[in-house]
Amino acid sequence: MRTISETIKALIIVNIIFFIGSSFLGEGAYKLFSLYYFENPNFRFWQPLTHMFMHGGLMHILFNMYALWAFGSPLEMNWGTKKFLFFYFSAGFGAALIHTLVNYYQIQEGMNALLNIGMNQSEIMSMLTTGQYNSGILEAVSVESIESLYVSFNTPAVGASGAIYGVLVAFGMMYPNTELMLIFLPIPIKAKYFIPIIIAGDLFFGISGTATGIAHFAHIGGALFGFIMAYYWKKNSFDSHRWN
Repeated sequence: MRTISETIKALIIVNIIFFIGSSFLGEGAYKLFSLYYFENPNFRFWQPLTHMFMHGGLMHILFNMYALWAFGSPLEMNWGTKKFLFFYFSAGFGAALIHTLVNYYQIQEGMNALLNIGMNQSEIMSMLTTGQYNSGILEAVSVESIESLYVSFNTPAVGASGAIYGVLVAFGMMYPNTELMLIFLPIPIKAKYFIPIIIAGDLFFGISGTATGIAHFAHIGGALFGFIMAYYWKKNSFDSHRWN
């Protein structure tokens, strides 16, 4: 732990506290701190922040915390603590924003289809919150469409992955020729190729709608906001001393 900066160490500790706490407290804590769609009854205004500290399993948090240490440490050393923290949380908020906007588009599209077959707003919201509906609507709308709408409305987003993707992009821009390796593909790949490949994978799975259990557009949102900030700072020589 002596090789980890105090900032990275603090972020990792808070993530571990949230992970252990939510494991003991169960579904109540998960509902309280995960990021729900803003019209869902479980949504709370603090969730765009707290969802960054929630994780869906041991491998999820281990991967994210390793990536935070491995890729965040060089950035913090280069930028300083304040600038790094601003970047990290901004990328996380950007991930939440893009994820929510995509959810909004998908949910509105599904709701409009139900409105077009004669359901009213109250009936649709009741269906989304209870999961119950009149089977007669299946003559006009597929089960898959209803299930997709229900999942988008009720499935919360969790994890530091959006912020981590921002960190990955900034790392790739600052250290493009650093060689990285995938666990399942032990071949050295330079960061300037490696990072676009994994983002392209998220884009493919997100657009195709493949059910992977991963918030791909949150990853893309974090990467996008990370790129914008890192590019702006690099172009305008936004030095660390301005944050001290």
